[in-house]
Amino acid sequence: MDNPSEDSSDSAQPPEPDSDQGVYFVPYRWWKDSNADQSNGKKGVVYSASQALSCSGPMKLINNIFSPDLTFNLRREEDSMQDGENVEVGVSGRDFALVSGEMWVEALKWYSDSKVTQKENKSFSAAEDDISDVYPIQLRLTVMREANTLAVRVCKKDNTTELFKRACKIFSVDIEQLRIWDFSGQTTLLFLSDNGRFMKDGPRHADNEVLLELQIYGLSDSIKCKDGRKEEKGLQHYSRSSLLNGSICNGSSDSVRVLKSPGEAGSLGLTGLQNLGNTCFMNSALQCLAHTPKLVDYFLGGYAKEINHENPLGMNGEIALAFGDLLRKLWEPGAAPLAPKTFKMKLARFAPQFSGYNQHDSQELLSFLLDGLHEDLNRVKCKPYVEAKDAEDQPDEEVADEYWDYHLARNNSIIVDVCQGQYKSTLVCPLCKKVSVTFDPFMYLSLPLPSTMMRTMTLTVVSLGGRAKPTAYTITVPKNGKFEDLIQALSAACSLGIDETLLVVEVYNNHIIRFLDDPSDFLKLIRDEDRLVAYRLPKESEEAPLVVFTHQTIDERYIPGSFVPPHKGLGIPLVSRLGSSVNGSDIRNLFLGVLNQFQKPCGDISDNNVSVKINSAEDPSSNSMDEAPSHVSDADADSSNKTGIDLDSDSEFQFYMTDEKGIAQGSRIIMDEPVGPVGTSGRLNILVFWSEKLIKEQNSFFFSPLPEILKPGFFAKRPQETVSLYKCLEAFLTEEPLGPEDMWYCPRCKEHRQASKKLDLWRLPEILIIHLKRFSYSRFSKNKLETFVDFPIDDLDVSAYRASRNIHGSSRYTLYAISNHYGSLGGGHYTAFVHHGADQWYDFDDSHVHPISLDKIKTSAAYVLFYRRVIEE
Repeated sequence: MDNPSEDSSDSAQPPEPDSDQGVYFVPYRWWKDSNADQSNGKKGVVYSASQALSCSGPMKLINNIFSPDLTFNLRREEDSMQDGENVEVGVSGRDFALVSGEMWVEALKWYSDSKVTQKENKSFSAAEDDISDVYPIQLRLTVMREANTLAVRVCKKDNTTELFKRACKIFSVDIEQLRIWDFSGQTTLLFLSDNGRFMKDGPRHADNEVLLELQIYGLSDSIKCKDGRKEEKGLQHYSRSSLLNGSICNGSSDSVRVLKSPGEAGSLGLTGLQNLGNTCFMNSALQCLAHTPKLVDYFLGGYAKEINHENPLGMNGEIALAFGDLLRKLWEPGAAPLAPKTFKMKLARFAPQFSGYNQHDSQELLSFLLDGLHEDLNRVKCKPYVEAKDAEDQPDEEVADEYWDYHLARNNSIIVDVCQGQYKSTLVCPLCKKVSVTFDPFMYLSLPLPSTMMRTMTLTVVSLGGRAKPTAYTITVPKNGKFEDLIQALSAACSLGIDETLLVVEVYNNHIIRFLDDPSDFLKLIRDEDRLVAYRLPKESEEAPLVVFTHQTIDERYIPGSFVPPHKGLGIPLVSRLGSSVNGSDIRNLFLGVLNQFQKPCGDISDNNVSVKINSAEDPSSNSMDEAPSHVSDADADSSNKTGIDLDSDSEFQFYMTDEKGIAQGSRIIMDEPVGPVGTSGRLNILVFWSEKLIKEQNSFFFSPLPEILKPGFFAKRPQETVSLYKCLEAFLTEEPLGPEDMWYCPRCKEHRQASKKLDLWRLPEILIIHLKRFSYSRFSKNKLETFVDFPIDDLDVSAYRASRNIHGSSRYTLYAISNHYGSLGGGHYTAFVHHGADQWYDFDDSHVHPISLDKIKTSAAYVLFYRRVIEE
């Protein structure tokens, strides 16, 4: 038990380290590894920590707002007393050891010897090298003999503010389980003594309370530079022995420099990785895996005995050994930033795509590394052949368990135990409605961002009833949706009435080239450069024939015999419905009624005669079009103006029958004479010729070019998008049709079909890795989405997205690591955010490791999210 004397001064001779009898508090894994070659025969007494819900005496101060001391209980587990060398506990967990000063110095010497063998012509004192990781914390202990428990209290008055905050992080028992192994024997003496009276020289502040001073090692936040040397700024000189004993003794000749401010490294696991040249993608992924619970414990334990050297799909265990060796070095006490050269060489050997020093994708590396570790550590030596049976008419629970058993029969490793889950895949044939259900394993979820699942489209809506002027509407539809999705979105945008319907067409060069009237067609058929028009028509006339008006004008500059056509298309094609039998006058009146919405106000019309002519639908007999020739033959056209159009009546519209494309000129329509029968398509196509005089009287919008579906650069000026992680999950699980390249062979139709596919989460892993698909690739371009994804940190609940009724484990997760990508595609930089300790996050930027506040965790750079399951009581 450490008891610093009050007369420690500059003239006092510091005791030798070996004679130090202090109690040191160290991570258990560090103590176990450092003590591996020693056979001291020491046995540890294990204590499990729990919250102090009810206390007596001084412990009543718990939860007092005036003195919010940290309190907890340590219950002695008699049956757990055993040799510490035979106990498997994890460095990533909450397992610590109490050791004497002599044991601690011996452990440091062991580390010193092991490090010296790795350095050329260099030696150093382990105690001096690692002394900055030692700082004192004082605890008040109370023996509760009936409960075989120690009541522990950490008081603010006994510790500085900084040390008290550190104690709260270390001894927090409400987040994770805490166990302490006593190898010093001091707690045993405490139980055997009479209320601590064995401490003759130790301070005692109450009859049943003992003050214990611990020297904390391996859990500080000291700074180290890139080259591993201590920084000069902000240092103080302390004697080695004074630090070992928890007292300050300035001016000693045997002094070392320690740090005052938090920074890059100095604590177990807070070790950076040097950038070997565009290897930040690798460093980011490795740091996330190096802080994954259970994986850390596994690779810091005896993982080598599970290496499968017989697996032809593996790498003879070389990837597993390289990763395990790197992870052990990252968790060494006081480790300087590492250069992962050996791991990089092994990676390039088995994955040539990662050779060289080009930038790569951290998610692709994660995918390869997890698969490689699984095959290297697969416990199945001989994989049996398993044929998945058709599980038609069987309960999903039975089928899912069968598929999972099939998977485990061939794949059984720590990666499967921790990282793999299962989802339900449902395929439906579009013709015979055959349903196929399978249950497939997954290592991670690649979630699309909704902005990549949706498509923005701009269409022009034309109201033929004169209710509104033609208006351009921009709507959002599923990228893999159908025309019915477009109609539904556009109907809501333009407030379509219940007595109306929409007719959507594609317009090219002022002509309708396609009618989009099949609701089952896919929207992929519409290109971004297409121009679409939607006509609002009354529902009651859906059975009536459709008349399509296409517009042309005479090119007065036309030179006979030239290759330039004499006619030019203009305006928006107009449509309407016909009666059972019509004549030329009906066609004219129908056209003028539809055209009325494009007409300029009467005050803007200077020629009253033209106004009468255009609005002559009220009095058809007043229009001189009735006096026009009944037919203009080709010979007459050639002998007049080579166009076949009467140019004398420049204030009148002229109507001609035309073909489906609205280009070829046919017979002229004569007023009061029946119009020819409707074609096989159920549409009557009319070509309308305009004079320059008539064009001047119309609304300019009628002649304006139609907007494209998606104007190039449309997203360039849009503000940053924000989307919830749950929306990404919904987009991933939404039913969608398979692409033409992924046709499904229907066993009932005996043909490949473009089936619809639906995914559901079924079995969730302990570690849930979520990949956000920020990078999009097409034939002509590559792009990165900067969408801000709002993801939960402490409580990700995916229970609503599970299809299984029999829950396999909790559906709640907490975030512990993020792989970030900053910058553009091909020129960015990767970092990692990692949760380390009780409530602290760290930014791993290659060799630099810095604390980061919680409010800076969520950024638009988040690329791969790592969640661990929350154990529900």
